[in-house]
Amino acid sequence: MSKFLIHTMGCKSNKFESSLILENLISHGWENVNKLEDADFYILNSCSVTHKSDNEAMYLLRNAKHKKSGIINVVTGCMAQIEKENLLKSEYVDYVIGNDEKLKMFEVLENLKISENKCLASDIMSLCEFNSIHLTDTSQTRASLKIQDGCDNRCTYCIIPFARGTSRSAKPDFIINEIKNLETKGFKEVVFTGIHIGLWGKEFGLSLVDLLKEVEEKTSIPRYRLGSLNPHEITDELLEFLKNSKKFCPHFHLSLQSACDKTLRSMNRFYKVEEYLAQIVRINEIFDKPFLGSDIIVGFAGEDDFDFDITRKNLEKSGLSQIHTFPYSKRQGTVGAGLEAQNSDEVKNSRADIVKSISRQKYAEFVEKNLGCTAEVLIEKRPDKKTGFMKGMTRNYLTVLLDTKDTSIANTLQQAKIKRFESGKIFGKLI
Repeated sequence: MSKFLIHTMGCKSNKFESSLILENLISHGWENVNKLEDADFYILNSCSVTHKSDNEAMYLLRNAKHKKSGIINVVTGCMAQIEKENLLKSEYVDYVIGNDEKLKMFEVLENLKISENKCLASDIMSLCEFNSIHLTDTSQTRASLKIQDGCDNRCTYCIIPFARGTSRSAKPDFIINEIKNLETKGFKEVVFTGIHIGLWGKEFGLSLVDLLKEVEEKTSIPRYRLGSLNPHEITDELLEFLKNSKKFCPHFHLSLQSACDKTLRSMNRFYKVEEYLAQIVRINEIFDKPFLGSDIIVGFAGEDDFDFDITRKNLEKSGLSQIHTFPYSKRQGTVGAGLEAQNSDEVKNSRADIVKSISRQKYAEFVEKNLGCTAEVLIEKRPDKKTGFMKGMTRNYLTVLLDTKDTSIANTLQQAKIKRFESGKIFGKLI
């Protein structure tokens, strides 16, 4: 029996796919272990969104070989798709497996061993159908369901379309059946994930609203949550539908990337700051204390101090709840890599620190609005490690530490009053 350890980097799609890899290997008699020293195979499901993630991946692969010289290192994910030629030259890499092939990890590894090849990563850009594979994992409290893969946008900073291919959607019947399966396993919430879920249904002549209507009509799942959306994908039709939904969790993650029009144009993003700031205002008016997260890249090529100051001021006045930010990372093969006026790491890191400070303030203000309120909480299957108390997530994406150690309430929906916010933790009392 082969033993394996899998390490996941990057996005929710990667996490979902790691669960598929794990189930695929276990179904063929492999054993999942928790320690590197116990593993025969180290499987790294990599990310390649930044140079930092590439460097981290190589560190993890070197570390695995140093800790156990005989271990077999398998690299999959976006870095494997984009950097396969370079990875094959590394002494720390035994096998390279592409983003589509990784979903049948056992079969691919068996074929590679027989053929004595080290790599199987097809031309991702030639794929035109979503790879629909059933997942039975019940270890998590909230189920992730990947409904889409790939991206048709060509943002000048982003390498991901070349790692994931063009947009491909799961068929509605597959999604509905998967949700029904999740219901039978006791799940109370599903999170729809993908690389660009706003493009779901494009090849079928359908939209995300069409899918959500089917979810509402054909399933009994109590809660669902959406992954990241571009601002222009949050249409009036979508907002009107979600406003009247009793299942939708009022949690939006907006893929903004900048709060300066000049920078957005350089990034090849097709919206203006004024438009999405107005959209944020509207969402806050329509929903009761919705959580509004965002992504912001700082220090993109050509972003000067004046441009960043515009971004800073717009973020400060926005109705966002939290901002995920990271310094721009130049990726070979993108338009951004060839642009002039690249910023130094010092400038990028300094700007990132400023946005992180704004985010902390925004989050604290958002939590403050929720203090004293009663909220529905989905209780996690496992207690908090440090305190032993049960914890759960509200519909509007707040993790609340509760005043009980009663594990019998795990995976149930409970009412709780949000009491206080201390040292970055939110405390609540069951009602």
